[in-house]
Amino acid sequence: MFQVRLRHEGFASDNSVHCLFKNLPPMVGYAVTGRIRTESPPLASTVPPPRQLVFVDRRDWWNHILSMPAPRVLVMQDIDRSPGFASLFGRVHTPIGKALGCVGYVTNGAVRDLEAAERIGFHFFAGHVSISRAYAHVVDFGEPVEIGGLRIAPGDLVHGDQHGIQTIPRSVAAQIPAMAALLMEKERAVIEYCQSPDFSLPKLQALLRQVGEPPVLEPVTVNQSGKDQKRR
Repeated sequence: MFQVRLRHEGFASDNSVHCLFKNLPPMVGYAVTGRIRTESPPLASTVPPPRQLVFVDRRDWWNHILSMPAPRVLVMQDIDRSPGFASLFGRVHTPIGKALGCVGYVTNGAVRDLEAAERIGFHFFAGHVSISRAYAHVVDFGEPVEIGGLRIAPGDLVHGDQHGIQTIPRSVAAQIPAMAALLMEKERAVIEYCQSPDFSLPKLQALLRQVGEPPVLEPVTVNQSGKDQKRR
């Protein structure tokens, strides 16, 4: 449609991340990215000797959150061997996130305290639900991550609803509401005709020609497999 990316790009596609609060309105915000672990403690060795293992406190990532444009969506990739072992976000981190201008949390890992998050209108998109925090901690932040097969970079515009999450190219974001309204009007005409007693296949085909067929897609560069790909 806008011819800014391929049709099979831009959304979480492997069915591993789900919307947990389907009754909340859609979520949209700028990505704040990071990586987390939950299976083992966040330990580091002190320097110089004598060396001791100490806990690493990464609350500095809160300052990073505030450096990104609002509204914000926290996107945290769980890099444990078994993502979802335990949860970083629950009853305490959720209001902290909201106070920092975040509207939701996206992870391939786990979440917990679902009622507390839903009650304040804070979105959860996650791969698992866990009862424990275990050793949940932030490993690093501010670099691209991958969630559900979708690569998300800091500052990407992220949209989420009951169907899943996707990124929106910022170059066309302002045009999307008008284009969506136009498409919905065309679809409404087709749906209403299919539900009418006057339905016939020839008339449906004529209506589809009237409302407009999908645009012809222009070829782009050949991919590594040697097959032509087309942009929408």
